Amino acid sequence: MDDIFLTTGEVIEYLHVNLRTVYRLLKAGTLPAVRVGRQWRFRKADIDAWLEGRRPGSQASTAAPPGGTAAPASAPGKGRRAADARPRILVADDEETIRELLARTLALAEYDVRTVPDGQSAIALLRAERFHLLITDLRMPGADGLAVIREARRLSPNLPVVIITGYSSEASAIEAINLGVSGYLTKPFRVPKVLSVAAKALGE
Repeated sequence: MDDIFLTTGEVIEYLHVNLRTVYRLLKAGTLPAVRVGRQWRFRKADIDAWLEGRRPGSQASTAAPPGGTAAPASAPGKGRRAADARPRILVADDEETIRELLARTLALAEYDVRTVPDGQSAIALLRAERFHLLITDLRMPGADGLAVIREARRLSPNLPVVIITGYSSEASAIEAINLGVSGYLTKPFRVPKVLSVAAKALGE
């Protein structure tokens, strides 16, 4: 069992992600793999251990990634990102454990992640900086996720938005969908699902 090796295509199916996300993980050195000629091979036991190590509460999932999760500020209103630029993602959630889990998971694929604990902070950051994806909980103190989405739409009509639906009401989720969200995440999160939803929302 431990000697089962997967091809790149099989890993894509196993993790439910796309090829670009796999290459991101390989480039970041976070996905365990071995090079065989010009091909990558992935030991299934290592992949399973990698996933298990990033579950909430595990030692790996609580370790801070190199450089932390905050990205340097960029001037608002800049043009589209260059093809080789790291996509910038804003995560808004009032639960610290959720913010940290999403930030560390997205950082695995070399996304540039900023996190905020409430809607007002999210709105302020959206006004100050440029992002390529917004991930927001719908139920937060102060300005809720719907207010954040509306402001994001006003500032950048084409900004992809992913909603976190764990504690939202059905009515709020329907309204968010009517605002044109690109996807959703349901608590508890799994690494492949987070990476898959983010990649799809970013058009990767």
